[in-house]
Amino acid sequence: MEEFRRSYSRLCRESGAEPQEAVLQQLHQLPRGRLDLATQSLTVETCRALGKLLPREMLCTELVLSDCMLSEEGATLLLRGLCANTVLRFLDLKGNNLRAAGAEALGKLLQQNKSIQSLTLEWNSLGTWDDAFATFCGGLAANGALQQLDLRNNQISHKGAEELALALKGNTTLQQLDLRWNNVGLLGGRALMNCLPSNRTLWRLDLAGNNIPGDVLRAVEQAMGHSQDRLTTFQENQARTHVLSKEVQHLREEKSKQFLDLMETIDKQREEMAKSSRASAARVGQLQEALNERHSIINALKAKLQMTEAALALSEQKAQDLGELLATAEQEQLSLSQRQAKELKLEQQEAAERESKLLRDLSAANEKNLLLQNQVEELERKVRCQQEQLFQTRQELTSTSAELKMRAIQAEERLDMEKRRCRQSLEDLESLRIKEVEHMTRHLEESERAMQERVQRLEAARLSLEEELGRVKAAALSERGQAEEELIKAKNQAHLEERQRLAHLEDKLRLLARRDEAQACLQQRQAVAEAQTRASQLGLQVESLRRRLEELQQELSLKDQERVAEVSRVRVELQEQNGRLQAELAAQEALREKAAALERQLKVMASDHREALLDRESENASLREKLRLREAEIARIRDEEAQRASFLQNAVLAYVQGSPVRTLSPPK
Repeated sequence: MEEFRRSYSRLCRESGAEPQEAVLQQLHQLPRGRLDLATQSLTVETCRALGKLLPREMLCTELVLSDCMLSEEGATLLLRGLCANTVLRFLDLKGNNLRAAGAEALGKLLQQNKSIQSLTLEWNSLGTWDDAFATFCGGLAANGALQQLDLRNNQISHKGAEELALALKGNTTLQQLDLRWNNVGLLGGRALMNCLPSNRTLWRLDLAGNNIPGDVLRAVEQAMGHSQDRLTTFQENQARTHVLSKEVQHLREEKSKQFLDLMETIDKQREEMAKSSRASAARVGQLQEALNERHSIINALKAKLQMTEAALALSEQKAQDLGELLATAEQEQLSLSQRQAKELKLEQQEAAERESKLLRDLSAANEKNLLLQNQVEELERKVRCQQEQLFQTRQELTSTSAELKMRAIQAEERLDMEKRRCRQSLEDLESLRIKEVEHMTRHLEESERAMQERVQRLEAARLSLEEELGRVKAAALSERGQAEEELIKAKNQAHLEERQRLAHLEDKLRLLARRDEAQACLQQRQAVAEAQTRASQLGLQVESLRRRLEELQQELSLKDQERVAEVSRVRVELQEQNGRLQAELAAQEALREKAAALERQLKVMASDHREALLDRESENASLREKLRLREAEIARIRDEEAQRASFLQNAVLAYVQGSPVRTLSPPK
């Protein structure tokens, strides 16, 4: 934990913020394997640092963040960091008021994390937003490790309960679910009750305080009882299988012992055969010596007989008898020697046949081991090829992400240029409009001055008709004031309309730019995050294959060491290894298909990005067309105002010029 503490303080200082003293104290006092930050108000910088550290932390198996007053941004940063963690087993987020963003982040966490077994989310607001809670339920359906989930006091409505029911139909690992003190109601209770027959792992479901009728609660309790019975039977079956596996292992050991005993008996028989051959050889030597001695005796007797032929005539009969006895003895010795030679030959042939059989079995086992080594080498080559393909896909992902970023930057620059051009054109139009208005006001002032001069001249000429001229002057002055007021009103109205239209256009442009930028950024971020998660999943699969290959190599080395002692078990084990290799080949083919699917998805993403760029260009063209139409409308309004001003001027001139004519004309 000391290293974790130092890295936390370093990351906080790098981000420009001071580490929280309370968090440092808790990290200093925490036991090994447990990180408890309960009731500590964590800032966004602290959450960002923890989110960067938790994926690399390999000792923390329990994380408690209850009542930490986490913000939406802080919660998303923390949960994003936990997506890549493979050691954490218990996570407590009680009383943090998590809402829409938190629910979506939790859904992504459940989809990507494969180690969390217990999740506590009591006293939050996950069920307030239906769409966000639907994403959370989707992550729960795709999760394959969570066993305990606490959702008490989360404002879950009947729609949220229906989403949970759909998630429970797809989930295969969740065992305990606590939904007490929510707003599930009758519809939600029925949805949960209907989903229980399709779920085989859930054995505890708490629904107290949800306004659910008693019959639905009883049906849920009955289903939970059935699931508990099923769980107990499953555990008993597991225990039985464990016992049977132990017995099978014991039998295998006994078989190996029997095989060793057989080998020892064979060795003993070989030793006995060697001893018997030695004894028979010794016997043959003794018999040969006895024969040699008898031959010497016979020769001596023959010499004595030759010397005493005349004197010992009676002893001839005895000599003949002795010769016959010697012949029979020699024949018996010859038959005995032939029998012993035949027995020795038979024993030697049997020993040679046994040795040839053993040598054949050993050669077959060696050939099979060579075949297995060749298959392992082929698998290693395939794994290397797949690693190269993964490296190439990662490079392509990085290049595509860089291209997307460059295109986004170019699109932003184009939008900025278009905005500047629009603003410049609007400023030019405003300046032209101001100049035209000033020109019109000057022209009107000059015309008024000319009219005043003409009126003075007419006043000098109309001294006799002062009363009528006074009346005419009053009427003209009133009409002039009305005309000026009408002109001022028309000008003000035109100014207001133009300003409102320009402001409306600028707001539309800003909203469109923001929407396009936000949508593009979100799409790019989502695409990059999905690609990263897929790349991490592929890396995990490759690591599992490497581990499997290492295990196979270890097994092969052990088998090479034990091949002399386990000749009878070689065939069965080779068959099992062939099955495993076939399964691994199928897994590699699945990996190839996944890589092809990733390439197709990258192509689809590139086409979508191109379509988005084309849509932006079309929107820019439409905005330009709208601006052109607005400019045409502004020009038309100016022409209409100029025409109105000219009409008013002509009317005033006609009125001023026609009034003396009417006064000087004689009555009819």
